[in-house]
Amino acid sequence: MGNQINTVTVRGVSIGEGCPKICIPIVGTTEEEILKTAGMFHNLPVDVAEWRVDWFEEAENIERVMAVLAMLRRELQNIPILFTFRTLPEGGKRTLSPECYQALNRAAAASGDADLIDVELFSGDAVVRALTDAIHRAGAKVILSSHDFQKTPSREEMVERMRHMQELGADIPKLAVMPQSEQDVLALLAATRTMRDVWADRPIITMSMSAKGIISRVAGETFGSAMTFGAAKQASAPGQMDVEDLDRILHILHSYLQEKAGEKGKDAKA
Repeated sequence: MGNQINTVTVRGVSIGEGCPKICIPIVGTTEEEILKTAGMFHNLPVDVAEWRVDWFEEAENIERVMAVLAMLRRELQNIPILFTFRTLPEGGKRTLSPECYQALNRAAAASGDADLIDVELFSGDAVVRALTDAIHRAGAKVILSSHDFQKTPSREEMVERMRHMQELGADIPKLAVMPQSEQDVLALLAATRTMRDVWADRPIITMSMSAKGIISRVAGETFGSAMTFGAAKQASAPGQMDVEDLDRILHILHSYLQEKAGEKGKDAKA
């Protein structure tokens, strides 16, 4: 039996209950591309839109980023926005100075246009704590993330990393790793379930990347991952599925699990 999870609700979307929520990344390089992609979202099965700011050609210009974020907010209406600047070491398109990285994320939170802000765990504990406090004061939520594009750490290390994210104040810990074998995928799923059952008091997001790890992107309801990422036009990470295929699979699994849970409840009463 797992822990009681305190859900995270943004614009009416409750992350951490029911079917895993679908997040679609926006990876345009220009304002036009970004807004054009966002305009497609109203016809797609999306719960959260992630703006990958590191793809934007003017990402170093905070004033321009905030202007585009405001336009995104208007275009997406009530779809929650996850604001993410992914640095090069974590699989992103570019890097920023630590000072600019912090200023960018603080500005996004203060704008009121972003509901969730991605903060990278390996920015360092002091930076993470300061950013998390500032983001929370602004009324936004923090997804504290860690990405390993080279390998899958040990099960114990993955659990410890997510526990540390909780200790640093993450609203949602996020862990993405690269499998070298099917055993690595199993290790990620086992770490997810252990974290969910033993340590977590809030939603967590995990994934095993590449085609090898694709099962982890659809099995979140069983193993404990509360959100998964699907591609509308262009994937932002290896192994992302087409969002409509992803939605179909998630809801087939959800319906089956609900049906079996109902049967189990009837058997228990009998």
